[in-house]
Amino acid sequence: MAERLVGKPAPDFTMETVSGDGKDFGKASLSDYRGKWLVLFFYPLDFTFVCPTEITALSDAAAQFAALDTEILGASTDSIHSHKAWINTPKDSNGLGQLNFPLAADLTKKVAKDYGILIEEEGIALRGLFIIDPEGELKYQVVNHNDVGRSVEETLRVLQALQSGGLCAMNWKPGDKNL
Repeated sequence: MAERLVGKPAPDFTMETVSGDGKDFGKASLSDYRGKWLVLFFYPLDFTFVCPTEITALSDAAAQFAALDTEILGASTDSIHSHKAWINTPKDSNGLGQLNFPLAADLTKKVAKDYGILIEEEGIALRGLFIIDPEGELKYQVVNHNDVGRSVEETLRVLQALQSGGLCAMNWKPGDKNL
């Protein structure tokens, strides 16, 4: 049975990154996001078909997340060089184009394993999305089969519910009263 992560400190990480403009390499650690909310999401592989739909949709919504004091970090088990090539490939050629957040490389697969989403026999991650609060507590996780993309709208809704500070009924939406 998998260990429960929600409600506990998020597993620590440090990963190499490529900037959303595809120009610079860097590093990202969980501690870099202390004091802000973080949406950390994993996808299976660069240069695939469902992944760019999710990544570009999250990038398009980056300003909405930023307005909620939330950063976004994408990750896969590919290298930073693969990420850079994918960002620098035009969308009409199965590329990403420029993004509004960095992509991280989990080459050792340790982070995917720590977050419970590594498919060990394939060496890739499931579609795992995690919301981590400003103190580093993992507040939400959703894991999809790799054939199915996630919802930006649902991620925003859950983030706003978590930030509302109260009990939120099913289908709670921003502006609804808490229980």
